[in-house]
This record gives sequence, C-alpha cells and structure tokens, in this order.
Amino acid sequence: MTRLIVLILTLVSLSGCYYVQAARGQWELTRKSEPIADVIADQETSPALADRLRLVQEARRFSIDVLGLPDNDSYRTYADIERDYVVWNVFAAPEFSLEPKTWCFPVAGCVSYRGYFDKADAEQAAKRLKAKGYDVAVGGVPAYSTLGKLTDPVLSSMMRWDDVQLVATLFHELAHQELYVKGDSAFNESFATAVEESGVKRWLGARGLQQEFAEYAGRRKLRQQINNDVGAAREKLEALYAQSLAEAEKRQRKRAVLESLQQHIAARLESAGRDPSAWLAGELNNARLIPMALYEGRLPEFRALFEDCEQQFDCFYEAARQLARR
Repeated sequence: MTRLIVLILTLVSLSGCYYVQAARGQWELTRKSEPIADVIADQETSPALADRLRLVQEARRFSIDVLGLPDNDSYRTYADIERDYVVWNVFAAPEFSLEPKTWCFPVAGCVSYRGYFDKADAEQAAKRLKAKGYDVAVGGVPAYSTLGKLTDPVLSSMMRWDDVQLVATLFHELAHQELYVKGDSAFNESFATAVEESGVKRWLGARGLQQEFAEYAGRRKLRQQINNDVGAAREKLEALYAQSLAEAEKRQRKRAVLESLQQHIAARLESAGRDPSAWLAGELNNARLIPMALYEGRLPEFRALFEDCEQQFDCFYEAARQLARR
C-alpha cells in the first residue's frame, strides 16, 4: 500500500489529466482487490469463478517452482472491474511512416502506446492525434503489469479467456517483472511472449494435456502466419513511403496494400475456422500494425536463445539480461 501511495503522489505531482486518470484507475484496482483465497471461500462466489481462481493459484505456484518467475504478491488477489477491458491503449504513427509515436513514463520508460482506464478518454486522445495527421488505433487490454512495482491482481476481464489463454497471460505478465528494459517495447514484449510460449508448453506437458497443447500450438502457428503477412505488407509500405511521390498517389497505393493485407488475413482466419471480424472492423492503418511488431518482432531470437540454454529458464533469463545490456 505504501508503494501505491508513493506512485500515486508521483503521478499527480507530474500534473496533467493523463496522470490523474492513471492514478485513479490504479487506485480503483487496488480498492477492488481481494485475496483469491477469500474469494474462493465466499459462499456468494459462483462455482465456475472459484474453479478458475483455483486454476490461477496452481499456475501461480507453477510459475515460481518451474518457470522461476518472481515469487511476490502479484496475481494472488482478484478484482471484479465490471467491464471488458482494464485499459484502452492508443497507438499512433505518421500517415507515411511505420515509426510509432512514443510516450515516456516514470515506471515503464518510453513505450509506443498510451493507456487509458476510460474508453472515452482513449477515443478522445486518438481523435486529437488524428487531427494532427497521425494514423491512430485504439485497442482494449484485458490485463497489464506494473512490472512488480505494485501488487497486480487477477482481473475479471481475464476470466472470459479459456484456461490455456488465462495461464499464458499470467506467465506473460510475470515475465515483465522478471526482465524489463526501459524504452524497448519490442524487446520486452518478444521476451515475455517467449516465456509465455515455453511456459505453456511446460505447463500443459506436465498435465498430459496433449490435445490442449496441439490447439495452443495451432493458434500460435496461425498467429505466426499472420505476422508473416503483416511483415510482408510492412516491407511494401516502407518501400512505398521512401519513394518521392505525390501524397495523393502515395495515399492510394498505401490503401491498396492495406486492403490486400486485410482481405488476405480474413481469408486465412476463415480457412482456419476463426472469426475474422476483428480484422475487418475499423480502419487498417499504420498504427494498427504497431502491436504486431511489438509482440512478435524479436520472438525468433528469443526462441533460439531458449534452445541455446537447453530449455533451462534460469539460463535463459540470464542470457536475455546479457542481451539487454548489449
């Protein structure tokens, strides 16, 4: 609680509505958080929620004993936030560039997104950026990490996932507490995704859940294929933006590349029996391509590092720290 008060005072002292809403949002999460054991024991807790929270307890212990992730108070409490997302992230990039706009914060350093606890605030921020000529995108986030600075709760917004995705997210967010490099979102997200991937494989293997792992691996393969599609489109866009063309022509060619990408991914998702509506909804632009590069951009590098360590997590974490220092 003392650390939370210090953080809130720090944010408020920086002035500005953004930091005030961030402090209020974080305080709301803390106020609503209850020990998971108490929630499970409460007779008013539904059996379904109690079962999911027991799963969280098992996964949390596994994250410590097997994956070597931080043994602290994070994800030992539960908060019902009564909404689908805890924050909404705003991404922005110039109209003819894939270089994301960045924002700098006391805890996280410089990152290529800005989070709001209220959707309307995020949409207003996006509107202001769009008026300045940026491509913008707003995306809801069911979970996030304070990097171990505070006690992160399990959120009700995480309960709509299946068991594997829920466990995967715990591993991913705890990985940020294990290693986080200020100002390098691509490093941080790719590292956490590698921990998540390897952790889920170890978790499901220990439980003999072969079918669940096959399904998880299938989703990961599909995601990689989509990333490859996005990467190819990014190369085309970068080449286009480097050309000396009239803005109208450049804009027309940009739209053609993005429409082709959207149609290609929609067809890929449909063939895999997945709903493509998320990709078909809203404008596809430079800003919407940013998260894909963050979460997956350096993943092959970290996968190779994990194999070099003979799949030993302690070795992998130390090798990643050395990589970060370089």
